[in-house]
Amino acid sequence: MITPQFTSPPICASPEEIRKILLQAETIAVVGLSPKPEKESHQVARYLQQAGYRIIPVYPRGDKILGEKVYPNLSAIEKKIDLVDIFRKSDHLPAIFSEALARGDVDCIWAQLGLFNNDAARRALDAGVKVVQDRCTKVEHQRLIAAQTL
Repeated sequence: MITPQFTSPPICASPEEIRKILLQAETIAVVGLSPKPEKESHQVARYLQQAGYRIIPVYPRGDKILGEKVYPNLSAIEKKIDLVDIFRKSDHLPAIFSEALARGDVDCIWAQLGLFNNDAARRALDAGVKVVQDRCTKVEHQRLIAAQTL
C-alpha cells in the first residue's frame, strides 16, 4: 500500500461529487494497470469491471489485460474516456493530467490512495475536469454505491 506524504491536503471532490462521478462513468482508463493479479491496480480494475464499468488498460507492454486491449498511453485510445484512474507515482501525475486534458473528452481524473498533485489538479479543475485524489475507486464505489444498493 502507498503511504501518503502530504505537504498540504489534496484537492478532492466531495463524497456527493464522487458518488455522482462513479454513477455517471461508463468507461475507465486505468493508467498503470498491471497484468499481475496480485497487484492493487489489477484487483481494483477487476472489481470495477465486475461492477459494470468498461476498463481500458494503459500499460507500456502487452496486448490484453482483463480481456481488454492494452494501450501504451492515453493518447492512443480512440474511444471516449469518462474517468482516468491513475496507479502511478505522484511525480508522474503532472504529465498524466496533461495528457488526459489534451484529449478533451475526459470527465474526471482520479489519483489513487496516497497520490496527489494539487498544481495538476488545479489545472484540471480550471479546464472543467473533475478531480479526485488520494482515494481508491474500489473503496469509494463500495462505500457510496454498492453499500447503498444492498
